[in-house]
Amino acid sequence: MRAKKSRGLISTTGAIKLMTHAMMGAAFGLAFGLTLILLNPTVTTLLDHSGRPSTFVFVVTLVTTFSIGAALTGAVFILTEDNDS
Repeated sequence: MRAKKSRGLISTTGAIKLMTHAMMGAAFGLAFGLTLILLNPTVTTLLDHSGRPSTFVFVVTLVTTFSIGAALTGAVFILTEDNDS
């Protein structure tokens, strides 16, 4: 009889998958934030008048939001994926 494998989030594989989803969300948030700053003149004007720290706060807020969202979505995917195959 084989030992039962640990599946889901409470395993090394699950933690790696969850971190991967969070990193993908962070990369997507960074790309979205930088694209928004470069291509949207309204955002560019607003950030120019606010000072240098506002650009950093704007991008970090987007990165954090996308990262948390991707991690939560990844957790749902990991918990609901079919492991029969």
